Amino acid sequence: MAIATSKDAAPPSRQFSRLKLLWRFARQYPAQLAAALIALFVAAAGNLVIPKGFGRIVDRGFHVGSDPALIAPYFWQLLAVVVALGLATAIRFYYVSWIGERVVADLRRSVQRHLLTLDPAFFEENRPSEIASRLTSDTAVIEQVVSSSASIALRNLFTGVGAIVLMAQQSLKLTGFIILVIPVAIVPVIVIGRRVRTLSRSSQDRIAGVGAIVAEVLGAIKVVQAFTQEAREAARFGDAVEATFTAAKRRILARAVMTAIIITLLFGAIVVILWEGAIDVIGGRMTAGTITQFVLYAAFAAGAFGSLTEVYGDFMRAAGASGRLEELLAARPGIAAPPNAVPMPLPANGALALDHVTFHYPTKPDAPAVIDFSLDIAPGETVAVVGPSGAGKSTLFALIQRFYDPESGTIRIDGVALTAADPVDIRRRIAVVPQETVVFATSAYENILYGRPDATEAEVWAAADAANATDFLRALPDGIHTFLGEAGSRLSGGQRQRMAIARAVLRDAPLLLLDEATSALDAESERLVQNALEALMKGRTTLVIAHRLATVRSADRIVVMDGGRIVAQGKHDALIAEGGLYAKLARLQFEDAA
Repeated sequence: MAIATSKDAAPPSRQFSRLKLLWRFARQYPAQLAAALIALFVAAAGNLVIPKGFGRIVDRGFHVGSDPALIAPYFWQLLAVVVALGLATAIRFYYVSWIGERVVADLRRSVQRHLLTLDPAFFEENRPSEIASRLTSDTAVIEQVVSSSASIALRNLFTGVGAIVLMAQQSLKLTGFIILVIPVAIVPVIVIGRRVRTLSRSSQDRIAGVGAIVAEVLGAIKVVQAFTQEAREAARFGDAVEATFTAAKRRILARAVMTAIIITLLFGAIVVILWEGAIDVIGGRMTAGTITQFVLYAAFAAGAFGSLTEVYGDFMRAAGASGRLEELLAARPGIAAPPNAVPMPLPANGALALDHVTFHYPTKPDAPAVIDFSLDIAPGETVAVVGPSGAGKSTLFALIQRFYDPESGTIRIDGVALTAADPVDIRRRIAVVPQETVVFATSAYENILYGRPDATEAEVWAAADAANATDFLRALPDGIHTFLGEAGSRLSGGQRQRMAIARAVLRDAPLLLLDEATSALDAESERLVQNALEALMKGRTTLVIAHRLATVRSADRIVVMDGGRIVAQGKHDALIAEGGLYAKLARLQFEDAA
């Protein structure tokens, strides 16, 4: 299920409706919102008081021979207003910035928490690197709007409306000129603003693409350098950066044209008003102080509405970013607990049954991965699954852990159909050692503890000992608490696999899934770990995927797969005697070994 894409051509009302997502997070902090709004209102009022003070000073103090003491109170009043304005602005800045940071933090946490509920099929159709970009670049755009642009917009709205009201008290005629100009100025905002929205979305998509390339290349840096493709990757990244710059240029040009038109119209109106006001002063119909106030208020109104046109583009970018994040939040997992989930029986015994299971991967609808597959595994039985690459062995593990649901057939653990149970309850009964070992960028202790977070440090050490990992863990600079680097870069391949085995040991689950769990170990470590695994498997149901047939001779049963089907099953010697695919695989491996 690919992420739904928002329509760039949506009307402004639809675009602004996407900002409701931000309000949903912001309204959780009413005290901070109230403080920010009160401070913003006080600051806007302080701005509007200043022109009135100047008008009084001009009318009452700017005369030859006037007593300087007469105008002192007005300047003291102005200084008091300035101090109040400074304090209110500081308070506004603090709370608005706080709300911006808090909203973005909550939004990131909410999106991440939701992403963790989505099934693997979602991430097959949507690149994780592009999703990560939405959590970084898009939230950065939102942070700018919430912590800056929204405050600027509200402040200018208060200031602009207040200035017009105060201008009307001075001269209705001159105020009429301003009111006539404002609707004319709004037209470019509507026309060009739509273009800005489209270009903003395009620019954000380009940025996401750049982030995806960076993550991909740096994650495979050894392969890039091994094949000496540094120049090629640098050129590919350069092309993506230039495409981003080109998209940004178009967006900037559109906003610049819109701003130029608005500023020209608004400040051109001020010039006309000043001209008309000067005529009124000469004719004695208006005092110098009044025209001073009026011009200042007109400048405030023009500046306020001019700034609104600038932040309009920011709001459109935020609407696009919010829409992209909302698309993530709107994604629903294909794998979820049913309304009335069947509880898993206690005690757990690890019985596993697959009954006529057929499955296609979502990205490969024409190529079945498993076809009419049936297999019953008794509690405590060890079953090895072998077969050529692409036979469907790893798909079995994915289906058993309910990362996917089959199109037909049923899978049961302890008699309960997986589709009838909560996936969390199912996975708590399973410990897995994947072929591609995952080591998180944290300490060795935290990596092993992942198997059972409530385990004690002694239990963690016991699991490490069972996986033959204690020697190299003690040799690390900070022992088991050593930071292992990105993807466990400070460990060798064999060490990383033993970490994964220790994690599965600590899990202590009734059903073990081992995907070639000893493939990356040297002969001595393999023997020791195999002994530990054999002890661990006693009394537990174990399903082993093995490419090296020497590791599965002792299995209770060997299942041979090819093309998503079972083609043979039995003990090692019996399968060799049959002569089929297993005998062929065994002969090739043992001849190579010889």
